[in-house]
Amino acid sequence: MIEGLFIVIEGVDGAGTTTHAGLLAQALAGRGLPVHTTHEPSDGPVGHLLRQILSGRVVVPGMHGGRPPSWTTMALLFAADRMDHLEAEIHPNIRDGVTVISDRYDHSSVAYQATTGGGDDAALDWVKELNKHARRPDLTLVLDVPSEVAARRRLERSGGREMYDGEDLQQQLCAFYREIDRHFPNDAIVHVDADRPMAEVAADVLAAVRQARGEPPEN
Repeated sequence: MIEGLFIVIEGVDGAGTTTHAGLLAQALAGRGLPVHTTHEPSDGPVGHLLRQILSGRVVVPGMHGGRPPSWTTMALLFAADRMDHLEAEIHPNIRDGVTVISDRYDHSSVAYQATTGGGDDAALDWVKELNKHARRPDLTLVLDVPSEVAARRRLERSGGREMYDGEDLQQQLCAFYREIDRHFPNDAIVHVDADRPMAEVAADVLAAVRQARGEPPEN
């Protein structure tokens, strides 16, 4: 049995990672390829806890009332969820020859937790160390958008404000993602300009995956 590919789609909130994970899955399935889509936080027990924290439904005591957990606690929870995600969902599908597409992975932990932890080398190195046993993707697609575009998209979508939606933080994250390659020098990372019509972005995403699969470009 030939293993399936592990593809990750990354970017700031509002970049379109969920949309393009779904469109890529449809395109690959339409070519007869077995595909499984997933996301982080995962649907596992730690992932459910993380989603409650991100939405503000779970807080920890603070001097002035409830507050979100610290960046270190969040980094540990995301790392724990990731290892459970790999063991329960990602690895079994890949071993069965299924291409797995994940909406976010450990690049998000390095971006979000290291940035909220001050963004210095100590924070970056610690978050990366927590995730050192996480399987590397065969391809990571980073959807790049200006921070103002991502902010507009977040306002337009349904759902309440979440933990990391602050505009200052999102601007820092946009800058971080543009240079994320240097934090993962051994990963296969392709940047895609996502500030364009959806069909154009989807076409470039699919072209990058076809190249990773060793397929000839489409005319």
